[in-house]
Amino acid sequence: MPTAREPSTSFLLERLHAAGLTDVTAVEPAAGGLAATAGLARRGDGTSVFVKAFDEPPSDDVFATEAEGLTALREAGGIATPDVILADRDLLVLSILHPRPATEAFWEQFAHALAHLHTTTQYPRFGWHQDNWLGRRRQTNTWTDDGHEFFAEHRLLRWLSEPRVQEALDPADRAALERLCNRLPELLPARPACLTHGDLWAQNVLATPDGRSALIDPAVSYTWAEVDLAHLWTTAPPPEAHAFFALYAELTGLDHGWRDRMPILQLRQHLAVIAQFTPDWGAADTVRATLTPFRHRPKDQPSRHHAPPAPNPTPEEPPDPPP
Repeated sequence: MPTAREPSTSFLLERLHAAGLTDVTAVEPAAGGLAATAGLARRGDGTSVFVKAFDEPPSDDVFATEAEGLTALREAGGIATPDVILADRDLLVLSILHPRPATEAFWEQFAHALAHLHTTTQYPRFGWHQDNWLGRRRQTNTWTDDGHEFFAEHRLLRWLSEPRVQEALDPADRAALERLCNRLPELLPARPACLTHGDLWAQNVLATPDGRSALIDPAVSYTWAEVDLAHLWTTAPPPEAHAFFALYAELTGLDHGWRDRMPILQLRQHLAVIAQFTPDWGAADTVRATLTPFRHRPKDQPSRHHAPPAPNPTPEEPPDPPP
């Protein structure tokens, strides 16, 4: 799994003071984030808060929509999230959470919490009342009645216009992704929409002071619950989490074929990584491998989706590693 470098946090201290948190005395780097710079800010009374910011915010609403997602997960889904202390254009300040304990009991409790989120928040449509953000890229959440259409258009094909994705995937790759999207109704079972975290890789699972599971960095929407499950399954779970997936499946009535569907659902996060980070930690190779069975379209199957044309390659200086 990619790790973040530790950039200077001096600008975080300046922004905290500018926002009125003048009692903050120092900010230490915090590990884990890939898109933004994060830190632990020490206050004059000895307490600390978590803070993160972008050097240049991708939008005025990036932290407001994240704060809304945290509130939705807590209030609608009953899952623990940090308290939002401040969310404005330049800064997000949250209460402190703790590293998750390396115990089976923690992951079993999380299985119950995630199952509760997914089974108690079903919704008749797919989407969200506004767009939000996945890292530095806007997540389109246009309301859609059909889950396969929503996942195809707004979670897979939307990445094909990203310059780095166009460079990484050739025309045959993009055509294969279109064919896969055409076949989604036969590849993925129709499921109801529910409230999902939307960026549920393991680093976004932390713990409350009393040891319960808690989530950070959401990109919420109403979509298939398995989108969250696929994100957790993208990298090898820690040994103490071995019972999590079986218990989640038992609690939600998930069928035995869910593991076979994971590579297709994981395309979304692999494409997002390609679009935002260089290197992409093997994401492009994984996408190509998943698309291999879809490289040849049956003669009687017309394409319903249209990928953008391949770009003319231009030299580009490699960017710094992601913050």
